[in-house]
Amino acid sequence: MNQQSVIDLIAQLDSPKIKFAFTDIDGVLRGKIISRQKFLDGLTDGYGFCDVVWGWDSADAPYDNGRTTGWQSGYPDASVRIDLATFRQIPWEDGIPFFLAEFDSVAACPRSLLKRVAEQSRAMGFHAEYAQEFEWFNFRETPHSLQEKGFRQLEPLTPGMFGYSILRPSLESGFNHALFDLLTQFDIPLEGLHTETGPGVYEAAIAHDEVVRAADKAALFKTGVKEIAYRHELVATFMAKWNASLPGCSGHIHQSLWDADQTRNLFFDADQPNRMSALMQQFIAGQLYCLPHITPMFAPTINSYKRLVEGAWAPTTLTWSVDNRTTALRVLNRTEKLTRVEHRVSGADTNPYLALAAALASGLYGIRHQLPLETTASVGNGYADRQYGILPTNLAEATRAMAASPIAAELFGSEFVDHFVRTRDWEWRQYAQQVSDWELKRYFEII
Repeated sequence: MNQQSVIDLIAQLDSPKIKFAFTDIDGVLRGKIISRQKFLDGLTDGYGFCDVVWGWDSADAPYDNGRTTGWQSGYPDASVRIDLATFRQIPWEDGIPFFLAEFDSVAACPRSLLKRVAEQSRAMGFHAEYAQEFEWFNFRETPHSLQEKGFRQLEPLTPGMFGYSILRPSLESGFNHALFDLLTQFDIPLEGLHTETGPGVYEAAIAHDEVVRAADKAALFKTGVKEIAYRHELVATFMAKWNASLPGCSGHIHQSLWDADQTRNLFFDADQPNRMSALMQQFIAGQLYCLPHITPMFAPTINSYKRLVEGAWAPTTLTWSVDNRTTALRVLNRTEKLTRVEHRVSGADTNPYLALAAALASGLYGIRHQLPLETTASVGNGYADRQYGILPTNLAEATRAMAASPIAAELFGSEFVDHFVRTRDWEWRQYAQQVSDWELKRYFEII
């Protein structure tokens, strides 16, 4: 969409206001509503936005170790650019026009990072086709009731373990159909929506698209689900593991590389073992090689690592397989059109821009360096296949590895890596300062 066509469209809609947003480093959508005139003026003059969004965490607490911005710089405005090609109307907000934005001059900006990686892919002659799927839990709560209950004794949308149930969604058919229909109207078409095993848990697969557009849809999906849930007096959570006794929530990434005109899937070769082309093998080899160096981009929170445990439908080892859900990477190769690699480390708590950037960049690394796929496909229980290594077990360990890694700096640039690992170090230190209920129950009386 060019600038003039957008101006004409906004005039035609006769909307007095515009909403725009971008994701911060944690994947939280930040933005505002502006007047139509301010929007139109900004197309020529640009827009400013307080750069504190790169200097605080998901709870708006300023980092004490930041370099991108901070008290030392006075939190000035930074230049933000609205991407006119991302135009949508929000169907659950009376069709208000909506755009995504990015910070071209801020190395920490996740969307700008992914666009740089996508450009590398195009320069190598590839079209990167991606999709992210999400699991999440829904509760019959409000933001106020969550606070009043201290996040305990929460009421799920529906009780019991009802994976792939036809019965349970019919109990909440208004919410179920609103998700599918409204998200589709918001240009986030779903391939599927169903219940997963657990009380009130859903899973949705977003239709695949070019990698940047796929990340746009994934980022908007998470906030869209939460906003639609609000309108049904529900709260949705994308925590990786909200309850130790229940399954975690994944954010699996489906990925393939096609030729530039998108007519041939470059991962498919009918004459090779498992119908995996040499390019696909190099792509997988790169992802496995780089994964220990960039794990925080797939598992960015303290809670992420509670999901990455044995027997919890999430991987713990540096493994790949053909259609096996116990490994880090899962090859799906029924037909040329459907051949792809599923990255199963990524959780629902990821920032989609960072997770997809990490997946694509590490695969391209394997192609650029022509890495051979030296590991063999895991058969059976991938948790037991530890010969090639295991994933980091907590955020501190993963962050230290990324901070010290020349691979991470090669993939994403030292300025981005410096900012990102500082934010993950901050996150770990906030956690380490807390005294948990477990500690009180364990030690209060007996020690």
